[in-house]
Amino acid sequence: MNHVNSKSLFDAAQKVIPGGVNSPVRAFRSVGGNPLFFKGGEGAYLIDADDNRYVDYVGAWGPLILGHGSPLVVDALRKQLDQGIGYGASTEAEINIATKIVDIVPSIEKVRLTTSGTEATMSAIRVARGYTGRDAIVKFEGCYHGHADGLLVKAGSGALTLGEPDSLGVPKAYTNLTHVLPYNDAQAVEDFFSKHGDTIACLIVEPIAGNMNLVPPVPGFLETLREVCDKHGTVLIFDEVMTGFRVARGGAQEVYGVTPDMTCLGKVIGGGLPVGAFGGRTDIMNMIAPLGAVYQAGTLSGSPLAVAAGICMLDAISQPGFYEDLGARAEKLMTGLKSRAAKAGIPFTTNQVGGMFGCFFSEEDTVTTFSQVMACNSDHFQRYFHLMLDGGVYLAPSAFEAGFISIVHGEAELAATLAAAENAFTALAS
Repeated sequence: MNHVNSKSLFDAAQKVIPGGVNSPVRAFRSVGGNPLFFKGGEGAYLIDADDNRYVDYVGAWGPLILGHGSPLVVDALRKQLDQGIGYGASTEAEINIATKIVDIVPSIEKVRLTTSGTEATMSAIRVARGYTGRDAIVKFEGCYHGHADGLLVKAGSGALTLGEPDSLGVPKAYTNLTHVLPYNDAQAVEDFFSKHGDTIACLIVEPIAGNMNLVPPVPGFLETLREVCDKHGTVLIFDEVMTGFRVARGGAQEVYGVTPDMTCLGKVIGGGLPVGAFGGRTDIMNMIAPLGAVYQAGTLSGSPLAVAAGICMLDAISQPGFYEDLGARAEKLMTGLKSRAAKAGIPFTTNQVGGMFGCFFSEEDTVTTFSQVMACNSDHFQRYFHLMLDGGVYLAPSAFEAGFISIVHGEAELAATLAAAENAFTALAS
C-alpha cells in the first residue's frame, strides 16, 4: 500500500510534536516503520491519509463499540451542538448519564465524571486514601492505570519489593508507597496481605488485564482480592476503563460476579469523546468535596458533548442480545485465526472476553501471566502486524495491546480479516 501522505505528515509532525505523536501508543516504535495518519472512519473501517481502507480492530482503543461515525452518536452530537458546546456548569444530562451508570454497574451507588481514565484512577486512589486514612497502595505487574506519577511503576524483583519509577521525571518518593504484585497469583496476594494488609489503602487492578494484551483472571483470583480486602479494610478498585460496557453491559464485575468497592470507567461512556468516571459505595464517594474533605475537580468534567454521546451509546448497548452478538463475532474471529495459524504451523493462541480479544505468538496453549506475555515471539508479531496492514487490517501497533471488535464488524469484514491472516501466517511460515 502507498503511505506517501502519512510519511509526509509524520515528517511534519516530528518538527512540532515530540516523537511526532500525541500519545506513544500511536507510534510504530515496537513494530518498525512510520505511524499512519488517518482522515476518516466509516463503520468497521479506517481511512488513512493516502485513502487506504482498513478493517479496524483498535476502535479508538475501545470506545467505538458501535463503529466509526455511528449515525446514532453523530445525531446526538449534532443536537447538542445546537444547544452549546459547554457551560462550565451543571446540566440535567449529567444526572441522566450518572443514573444510567448507577443502574448498570453493580458496584456503583454514586459516580463522579472526569475527562480521562487517568484522572479517574488518580482520583479513586485519592478518595480511597482519604477514606481509609492509609497511604500505601497495591497494583499488579502488567496492569496500566494511566500516567499518574504513583502508578508508573515497574514490578520489583519480589512480591514485597517496592516499585521503581517507570518514567523519567517521576521521583522515587512518589512510588515508594506503591507495591507491585504478580497478576493472577492469588497466593502472592494472600502472602503480602498477611504481613502488610492493614497498611494498604487500596488495591487497584484491571479485572481483565488489557495492557499486556488481553489476559483474563484465572478462576479464584478476583475472589481472593475481594476476600483479602474485606479482611484488612482495604478498598478494592476495579479499573474498568477498558472493560466497562465493553466485555458486558455491567463490565467485568458482571462477568465474574465479583463486586469491588470502587470502579473506574472511561472509553464507551463518552461514545468516543474524552471522558472518564469513577464511582462506588455511597460512604466512600461521600468523602469527595463538596461533601467531604477529599478534593477532586474538573472544569470540563461532564462535558455536554461527551455526555450526549455517552447517553446515546449506553442506550444502544442496552438493547437485548447486543453483547451476545458482539461476543459471537469476536469468538468467530478468534477461532478462525487459530485454525489458520495451526494450518501454517505457527505457534499462536488467543484470549477473548466479550468484544475484547488478545492474540499471542506463543507456544503456550493458554496465556495467563505477565511472564508468558513477555515470552511471546515479538519478531513474529512485528512481521504479522505489517503483513496484516498490507492486507487491509489495522491492529494496535504493539504486542501488548488488546484488540476490540464492534457491532458493525460483519461477515464481510471477518472474512477479509481471516483471508489477510491466512496470507500472513503462510508468509511467516516460509
